[in-house]
Amino acid sequence: MEIVILVVVIAVIALAAISGLVVTGRRKKTAPPQEPRTPESTTEAPARTAEPKVGEETEAPPEGGRRTIEEVGLPEAEKTEAEAEAPATPEAAEAPPEVETPAPAAGRLVRLRARLSRSQNSLGKGLLTLLSREHLDEDTWEEVEDTLLTADVGVGPTQELVERLRERVRVLGTRTPEELRTLLREELLQLVGPDMDRTVHTETQGAEDRPGVVLVVGVNGTGKTTTTGKLARVLVADGKSVVLGAADTFRAAAADQLETWGTRVGARTVRGPEGGDPASVAFDAVKQGTEAGADVVLVDTAGRLHTKTGLMDELGKVKRVVEKQGPVDEVLLVLDATTGQNGLVQARVFAEVVDITGIVLTKLDGTAKGGIVVAVQRELGVPVKLVGLGEGADDLAPFEPEAFVDALVEPGAE
Repeated sequence: MEIVILVVVIAVIALAAISGLVVTGRRKKTAPPQEPRTPESTTEAPARTAEPKVGEETEAPPEGGRRTIEEVGLPEAEKTEAEAEAPATPEAAEAPPEVETPAPAAGRLVRLRARLSRSQNSLGKGLLTLLSREHLDEDTWEEVEDTLLTADVGVGPTQELVERLRERVRVLGTRTPEELRTLLREELLQLVGPDMDRTVHTETQGAEDRPGVVLVVGVNGTGKTTTTGKLARVLVADGKSVVLGAADTFRAAAADQLETWGTRVGARTVRGPEGGDPASVAFDAVKQGTEAGADVVLVDTAGRLHTKTGLMDELGKVKRVVEKQGPVDEVLLVLDATTGQNGLVQARVFAEVVDITGIVLTKLDGTAKGGIVVAVQRELGVPVKLVGLGEGADDLAPFEPEAFVDALVEPGAE
Protein backbone atom coordinates (compact mmCIF):
# COMPACT_ATOMS: atom_id res chain seq x y z
CA MET A 1 0.00 0.00 0.00
CA GLU A 2 2.74 2.38 0.84
CA ILE A 3 4.32 1.75 -2.52
CA VAL A 4 1.07 2.75 -4.27
CA ILE A 5 0.88 6.04 -2.33
CA LEU A 6 4.49 6.89 -3.19
CA VAL A 7 3.89 6.24 -6.87
CA VAL A 8 0.82 8.54 -6.82
CA VAL A 9 2.76 11.41 -5.18
CA ILE A 10 5.58 11.11 -7.71
CA ALA A 11 3.04 11.16 -10.53
CA VAL A 12 1.38 14.36 -9.17
CA ILE A 13 4.74 16.10 -8.89
CA ALA A 14 5.65 15.08 -12.42
CA LEU A 15 2.38 16.42 -13.80
CA ALA A 16 2.82 19.70 -11.99
CA ALA A 17 6.32 20.17 -13.42
CA ILE A 18 5.13 19.37 -16.93
CA SER A 19 2.25 21.89 -16.59
CA GLY A 20 4.66 24.64 -15.51
CA LEU A 21 6.89 24.11 -18.51
CA VAL A 22 3.91 24.27 -20.86
CA VAL A 23 2.69 27.58 -19.39
CA THR A 24 6.15 29.17 -19.60
CA GLY A 25 6.48 28.17 -23.23
CA ARG A 26 3.16 29.69 -24.11
CA ARG A 27 4.08 33.01 -22.40
CA LYS A 28 7.26 33.27 -24.41
CA LYS A 29 5.33 32.79 -27.61
CA THR A 30 2.69 35.43 -26.77
CA ALA A 31 5.06 38.10 -25.25
CA PRO A 32 6.04 41.11 -27.55
CA PRO A 33 9.49 40.89 -29.04
CA GLN A 34 12.32 42.83 -27.36
CA GLU A 35 13.47 44.55 -30.58
CA PRO A 36 10.70 47.24 -30.52
CA ARG A 37 12.26 48.73 -27.34
CA THR A 38 15.06 50.20 -29.40
CA PRO A 39 12.78 52.43 -31.54
CA GLU A 40 11.19 53.72 -28.31
CA SER A 41 14.53 54.96 -27.10
CA THR A 42 15.29 56.55 -30.46
CA THR A 43 12.02 58.45 -30.44
CA GLU A 44 12.85 60.02 -27.07
CA ALA A 45 16.24 61.35 -28.22
CA PRO A 46 14.94 64.07 -30.57
CA ALA A 47 12.74 65.45 -27.77
CA ARG A 48 15.77 65.88 -25.50
CA THR A 49 17.92 67.49 -28.17
CA ALA A 50 15.16 69.98 -28.90
CA GLU A 51 15.19 71.44 -25.37
CA PRO A 52 18.21 73.79 -25.74
CA LYS A 53 16.69 75.54 -28.77
CA VAL A 54 15.97 79.26 -28.19
CA GLY A 55 14.83 82.30 -30.18
CA GLU A 56 13.77 81.82 -33.74
CA GLU A 57 14.76 78.10 -33.67
CA THR A 58 11.82 77.34 -31.34
CA GLU A 59 9.37 78.72 -33.85
CA ALA A 60 8.20 77.29 -37.10
CA PRO A 61 10.52 78.27 -39.94
CA PRO A 62 9.16 81.23 -41.94
CA GLU A 63 7.81 80.72 -45.38
CA GLY A 64 10.41 80.83 -48.07
CA GLY A 65 13.11 79.17 -45.94
CA ARG A 66 15.50 80.51 -43.35
CA ARG A 67 16.81 84.13 -43.55
CA THR A 68 20.49 84.85 -43.87
CA ILE A 69 22.36 86.96 -41.30
CA GLU A 70 22.51 89.84 -43.80
CA GLU A 71 18.69 89.86 -43.91
CA VAL A 72 18.15 89.81 -40.15
CA GLY A 73 19.31 93.40 -39.36
CA LEU A 74 20.98 92.82 -36.00
CA PRO A 75 21.08 95.66 -33.35
CA GLU A 76 24.88 95.33 -33.23
CA ALA A 77 25.08 96.43 -36.83
CA GLU A 78 23.05 99.56 -36.02
CA LYS A 79 25.39 100.41 -33.11
CA THR A 80 28.36 100.02 -35.36
CA GLU A 81 26.90 102.55 -37.78
CA ALA A 82 26.31 105.00 -34.91
CA GLU A 83 29.87 104.52 -33.73
CA ALA A 84 31.08 105.23 -37.22
CA GLU A 85 29.67 108.75 -36.86
CA ALA A 86 31.19 109.22 -33.34
CA PRO A 87 34.54 110.76 -34.50
CA ALA A 88 32.69 113.99 -35.22
CA THR A 89 32.27 114.60 -31.45
CA PRO A 90 35.99 114.68 -30.55
CA GLU A 91 36.61 117.08 -33.41
CA ALA A 92 34.11 119.46 -31.85
CA ALA A 93 35.73 119.01 -28.43
CA GLU A 94 39.13 119.90 -29.84
CA ALA A 95 37.88 123.32 -30.83
CA PRO A 96 39.65 126.00 -28.78
CA PRO A 97 37.57 127.27 -25.83
CA GLU A 98 36.08 130.70 -26.08
CA VAL A 99 38.30 133.31 -24.46
CA GLU A 100 36.50 135.51 -21.95
CA THR A 101 36.80 139.27 -21.78
CA PRO A 102 37.46 140.29 -18.15
CA ALA A 103 35.76 143.32 -16.68
CA PRO A 104 37.92 146.48 -16.55
CA ALA A 105 40.06 146.66 -13.43
CA ALA A 106 39.72 150.40 -12.91
CA GLY A 107 37.08 151.34 -10.35
CA ARG A 108 36.21 147.76 -9.35
CA LEU A 109 36.28 148.57 -5.65
CA VAL A 110 33.90 151.47 -6.18
CA ARG A 111 31.51 149.22 -8.12
CA LEU A 112 31.65 146.61 -5.37
CA ARG A 113 31.39 149.10 -2.50
CA ALA A 114 27.81 148.13 -1.67
CA ARG A 115 28.88 144.54 -1.07
CA LEU A 116 31.83 145.68 1.02
CA SER A 117 29.72 148.06 3.07
CA ARG A 118 27.28 145.29 4.00
CA SER A 119 30.03 143.16 5.49
CA GLN A 120 32.01 145.96 7.11
CA ASN A 121 29.03 147.87 8.45
CA SER A 122 29.42 146.73 12.06
CA LEU A 123 32.73 148.58 12.38
CA GLY A 124 31.70 151.96 11.00
CA LYS A 125 28.17 151.86 12.33
CA GLY A 126 29.35 150.76 15.75
CA LEU A 127 31.83 153.64 15.99
CA LEU A 128 29.27 156.21 14.85
CA THR A 129 26.76 154.95 17.39
CA LEU A 130 29.25 155.26 20.22
CA LEU A 131 30.47 158.71 19.19
CA SER A 132 26.88 159.97 18.91
CA ARG A 133 26.19 159.51 22.61
CA GLU A 134 25.38 162.65 24.55
CA HIS A 135 28.14 162.07 27.08
CA LEU A 136 31.44 160.50 26.00
CA ASP A 137 32.80 159.20 29.29
CA GLU A 138 35.67 156.77 29.85
CA ASP A 139 33.40 153.77 29.51
CA THR A 140 32.33 154.95 26.07
CA TRP A 141 35.91 155.41 24.91
CA GLU A 142 36.74 151.93 26.17
CA GLU A 143 33.89 150.61 24.04
CA VAL A 144 35.35 152.48 21.07
CA GLU A 145 38.68 150.74 21.71
CA ASP A 146 36.99 147.35 22.02
CA THR A 147 35.18 147.88 18.72
CA LEU A 148 38.43 148.69 16.94
CA LEU A 149 40.29 145.79 18.51
CA THR A 150 37.49 143.38 17.60
CA ALA A 151 37.83 144.56 14.01
CA ASP A 152 41.55 143.55 14.11
CA VAL A 153 42.85 147.10 13.81
CA GLY A 154 45.61 146.23 16.27
CA VAL A 155 46.58 147.67 19.65
CA GLY A 156 48.95 150.41 18.46
CA PRO A 157 46.74 151.80 15.68
CA THR A 158 43.70 151.60 17.97
CA GLN A 159 45.33 153.71 20.67
CA GLU A 160 46.44 156.27 18.11
CA LEU A 161 42.98 156.53 16.57
CA VAL A 162 41.20 156.86 19.91
CA GLU A 163 43.55 159.63 21.06
CA ARG A 164 43.00 161.63 17.88
CA LEU A 165 39.24 161.14 18.06
CA ARG A 166 39.08 162.27 21.69
CA GLU A 167 41.07 165.39 20.92
CA ARG A 168 39.02 166.37 17.89
CA VAL A 169 35.68 165.69 19.58
CA ARG A 170 36.75 167.85 22.51
CA VAL A 171 37.77 170.70 20.22
CA LEU A 172 34.66 170.48 18.01
CA GLY A 173 32.25 170.65 20.92
CA THR A 174 29.13 169.89 18.84
CA ARG A 175 28.71 166.46 17.34
CA THR A 176 26.02 166.28 14.69
CA PRO A 177 25.77 162.97 12.82
CA GLU A 178 27.27 164.51 9.69
CA GLU A 179 30.17 166.05 11.59
CA LEU A 180 30.91 162.75 13.31
CA ARG A 181 30.80 160.87 10.03
CA THR A 182 33.22 163.33 8.43
CA LEU A 183 35.50 163.18 11.45
CA LEU A 184 35.55 159.39 11.54
CA ARG A 185 36.15 159.18 7.78
CA GLU A 186 39.17 161.50 7.96
CA GLU A 187 40.75 159.64 10.85
CA LEU A 188 40.17 156.17 9.38
CA LEU A 189 41.53 157.28 6.03
CA GLN A 190 44.66 158.61 7.70
CA LEU A 191 45.04 155.29 9.51
CA VAL A 192 44.66 153.26 6.30
CA GLY A 193 47.34 155.34 4.58
CA PRO A 194 46.11 157.11 1.43
CA ASP A 195 49.63 158.05 0.31
CA MET A 196 51.08 154.51 0.07
CA ASP A 197 52.07 153.24 -3.37
CA ARG A 198 49.53 150.52 -4.17
CA THR A 199 50.57 149.89 -7.75
CA VAL A 200 51.13 146.24 -8.65
CA HIS A 201 54.54 146.48 -10.31
CA THR A 202 54.44 144.35 -13.41
CA GLU A 203 56.71 146.51 -15.52
CA THR A 204 60.21 145.29 -16.29
CA GLN A 205 62.92 146.78 -14.14
CA GLY A 206 66.15 147.17 -16.11
CA ALA A 207 66.31 144.92 -19.17
CA GLU A 208 63.51 145.49 -21.64
CA ASP A 209 63.74 142.06 -23.30
CA ARG A 210 62.07 140.16 -20.47
CA PRO A 211 58.63 140.23 -18.86
CA GLY A 212 57.80 141.57 -15.43
CA VAL A 213 57.88 138.80 -12.83
CA VAL A 214 55.39 138.52 -9.96
CA LEU A 215 55.66 135.86 -7.25
CA VAL A 216 52.45 135.01 -5.38
CA VAL A 217 53.10 133.49 -1.94
CA GLY A 218 50.92 132.46 0.97
CA VAL A 219 49.53 129.57 2.97
CA ASN A 220 47.25 127.03 1.29
CA GLY A 221 43.61 127.83 1.96
CA THR A 222 43.98 131.59 1.71
CA GLY A 223 42.94 131.61 -1.96
CA LYS A 224 46.47 131.92 -3.35
CA THR A 225 46.01 130.00 -6.59
CA THR A 226 42.60 131.56 -7.21
CA THR A 227 44.09 135.00 -6.59
CA THR A 228 46.82 134.28 -9.15
CA GLY A 229 44.18 133.38 -11.73
CA LYS A 230 42.10 136.45 -10.93
CA LEU A 231 45.17 138.67 -11.11
CA ALA A 232 45.80 137.30 -14.58
CA ARG A 233 42.32 138.51 -15.51
CA VAL A 234 43.07 141.97 -14.08
CA LEU A 235 46.25 142.21 -16.17
CA VAL A 236 44.57 140.91 -19.33
CA ALA A 237 41.80 143.48 -18.83
CA ASP A 238 44.57 146.11 -18.79
CA GLY A 239 45.81 144.86 -22.15
CA LYS A 240 48.79 142.79 -21.01
CA SER A 241 49.83 139.34 -22.19
CA VAL A 242 50.36 136.89 -19.33
CA VAL A 243 52.19 133.59 -18.74
CA LEU A 244 51.31 131.58 -15.62
CA GLY A 245 53.81 129.41 -13.75
CA ALA A 246 52.25 126.56 -11.75
CA ALA A 247 55.06 126.15 -9.21
CA ASP A 248 52.79 124.74 -6.51
CA THR A 249 53.77 121.20 -7.45
CA PHE A 250 53.01 119.70 -4.04
CA ARG A 251 49.24 120.11 -4.50
CA ALA A 252 47.92 118.04 -7.38
CA ALA A 253 44.91 120.21 -8.16
CA ALA A 254 46.83 123.51 -8.11
CA ALA A 255 48.28 123.23 -11.62
CA ASP A 256 44.94 122.12 -13.11
CA GLN A 257 43.15 124.95 -11.35
CA LEU A 258 45.64 127.55 -12.54
CA GLU A 259 45.57 126.22 -16.09
CA THR A 260 41.79 126.54 -16.11
CA TRP A 261 42.05 130.19 -15.08
CA GLY A 262 44.65 130.81 -17.77
CA THR A 263 42.66 129.11 -20.51
CA ARG A 264 39.65 131.32 -19.81
CA VAL A 265 41.62 134.47 -20.65
CA GLY A 266 44.02 133.05 -23.23
CA ALA A 267 47.07 132.89 -20.95
CA ARG A 268 49.66 130.12 -21.30
CA THR A 269 50.33 127.95 -18.23
CA VAL A 270 53.75 126.39 -17.62
CA ARG A 271 53.63 123.36 -15.34
CA GLY A 272 55.81 120.45 -14.29
CA PRO A 273 55.34 116.93 -12.91
CA GLU A 274 53.45 116.49 -9.67
CA GLY A 275 55.90 116.70 -6.78
CA GLY A 276 58.57 118.15 -9.07
CA ASP A 277 60.98 120.99 -8.33
CA PRO A 278 58.99 124.24 -7.90
CA ALA A 279 62.06 126.36 -8.64
CA SER A 280 62.50 124.57 -11.98
CA VAL A 281 58.89 125.29 -12.97
CA ALA A 282 59.26 128.95 -12.01
CA PHE A 283 62.49 129.21 -14.00
CA ASP A 284 60.87 127.63 -17.09
CA ALA A 285 57.86 129.94 -16.80
CA VAL A 286 60.05 133.05 -16.87
CA LYS A 287 62.12 131.59 -19.70
CA GLN A 288 59.09 130.77 -21.84
CA GLY A 289 57.52 134.12 -21.02
CA THR A 290 60.67 135.84 -22.25
CA GLU A 291 60.78 133.77 -25.44
CA ALA A 292 57.10 134.44 -26.13
CA GLY A 293 57.48 138.18 -25.54
CA ALA A 294 54.91 138.19 -22.73
CA ASP A 295 54.37 141.28 -20.63
CA VAL A 296 54.02 139.56 -17.26
CA VAL A 297 54.84 136.17 -15.70
CA LEU A 298 52.79 135.24 -12.62
CA VAL A 299 54.27 132.43 -10.53
CA ASP A 300 51.99 130.58 -8.10
CA THR A 301 54.33 129.18 -5.43
CA ALA A 302 53.86 126.30 -3.00
CA GLY A 303 51.73 127.08 0.02
CA ARG A 304 52.09 124.41 2.66
CA LEU A 305 51.85 125.54 6.28
CA HIS A 306 54.25 128.34 7.06
CA THR A 307 55.48 126.45 10.14
CA LYS A 308 57.35 123.94 7.95
CA THR A 309 60.94 125.08 7.52
CA GLY A 310 61.33 123.00 4.36
CA LEU A 311 58.68 125.04 2.58
CA MET A 312 60.26 128.32 3.59
CA ASP A 313 63.62 127.13 2.29
CA GLU A 314 61.98 126.04 -0.96
CA LEU A 315 60.29 129.41 -1.32
CA GLY A 316 63.60 131.20 -0.91
CA LYS A 317 65.11 128.87 -3.51
CA VAL A 318 62.36 129.70 -6.01
CA LYS A 319 63.09 133.40 -5.71
CA ARG A 320 66.86 132.90 -6.06
CA VAL A 321 66.48 130.68 -9.15
CA VAL A 322 64.10 133.09 -10.85
CA GLU A 323 66.45 135.99 -10.16
CA LYS A 324 69.13 134.28 -12.27
CA GLN A 325 67.17 135.60 -15.26
CA GLY A 326 66.52 139.01 -13.73
CA PRO A 327 65.06 140.64 -10.61
CA VAL A 328 61.61 139.77 -9.30
CA ASP A 329 59.43 142.85 -9.74
CA GLU A 330 56.70 142.07 -7.21
CA VAL A 331 56.15 139.61 -4.35
CA LEU A 332 52.51 139.49 -3.28
CA LEU A 333 51.53 137.84 0.00
CA VAL A 334 47.98 136.46 0.02
CA LEU A 335 46.25 136.58 3.41
CA ASP A 336 42.77 135.48 4.46
CA ALA A 337 41.08 138.53 6.02
CA THR A 338 39.07 136.29 8.34
CA THR A 339 42.13 134.88 10.10
CA GLY A 340 42.84 138.08 12.03
CA GLN A 341 45.97 138.02 14.15
CA ASN A 342 46.94 134.59 12.82
CA GLY A 343 47.34 136.26 9.44
CA LEU A 344 49.90 138.59 10.98
CA VAL A 345 51.91 135.59 12.20
CA GLN A 346 51.93 134.21 8.67
CA ALA A 347 52.96 137.58 7.31
CA ARG A 348 55.96 137.81 9.62
CA VAL A 349 57.26 134.35 8.64
CA PHE A 350 56.94 134.93 4.90
CA ALA A 351 58.51 138.38 5.18
CA GLU A 352 61.61 136.77 6.72
CA VAL A 353 62.09 134.52 3.66
CA VAL A 354 61.20 136.79 0.76
CA ASP A 355 60.91 140.54 0.51
CA ILE A 356 57.16 141.12 0.51
CA THR A 357 56.26 144.16 -1.61
CA GLY A 358 52.47 143.98 -1.46
CA ILE A 359 49.56 142.29 0.27
CA VAL A 360 46.40 140.70 -1.14
CA LEU A 361 43.52 140.35 1.32
CA THR A 362 40.99 137.71 0.29
CA LYS A 363 37.51 137.05 1.73
CA LEU A 364 37.23 140.67 2.81
CA ASP A 365 33.55 140.58 1.87
CA GLY A 366 32.81 137.85 4.38
CA THR A 367 34.10 139.51 7.53
CA ALA A 368 33.48 142.59 9.66
CA LYS A 369 37.18 142.64 10.56
CA GLY A 370 38.28 145.20 8.01
CA GLY A 371 40.81 146.55 10.49
CA ILE A 372 43.23 143.86 9.31
CA VAL A 373 44.08 146.26 6.48
CA VAL A 374 45.56 148.65 9.01
CA ALA A 375 47.20 146.00 11.17
CA VAL A 376 49.03 144.13 8.41
CA GLN A 377 50.28 147.32 6.80
CA ARG A 378 51.63 148.47 10.15
CA GLU A 379 53.20 145.06 10.78
CA LEU A 380 55.04 144.71 7.45
CA GLY A 381 55.37 148.29 6.37
CA VAL A 382 54.00 147.40 2.92
CA PRO A 383 50.64 148.35 1.44
CA VAL A 384 47.54 146.30 0.75
CA LYS A 385 47.38 146.37 -3.04
CA LEU A 386 44.51 144.02 -3.89
CA VAL A 387 41.40 142.78 -2.11
CA GLY A 388 39.09 139.89 -2.84
CA LEU A 389 35.42 140.76 -2.47
CA GLY A 390 33.67 137.58 -3.53
CA GLU A 391 33.76 134.30 -5.44
CA GLY A 392 33.23 135.85 -8.88
CA ALA A 393 35.98 135.76 -11.48
CA ASP A 394 36.23 139.57 -11.52
CA ASP A 395 35.86 140.14 -7.77
CA LEU A 396 39.55 140.90 -7.23
CA ALA A 397 39.93 144.66 -7.04
CA PRO A 398 42.79 147.11 -6.64
CA PHE A 399 42.61 148.48 -3.13
CA GLU A 400 41.43 152.09 -3.00
CA PRO A 401 41.61 153.61 0.51
CA GLU A 402 38.90 156.23 -0.11
CA ALA A 403 36.39 153.70 -1.42
CA PHE A 404 37.22 151.32 1.41
CA VAL A 405 36.69 153.92 4.16
CA ASP A 406 33.53 155.22 2.49
CA ALA A 407 32.16 151.69 2.62
CA LEU A 408 32.70 151.71 6.38
CA VAL A 409 31.03 155.02 7.21
CA GLU A 410 28.60 155.75 4.39
CA PRO A 411 25.06 156.44 5.68
CA GLY A 412 22.45 153.73 5.33
CA ALA A 413 24.96 150.90 4.82
CA GLU A 414 23.36 147.64 5.73
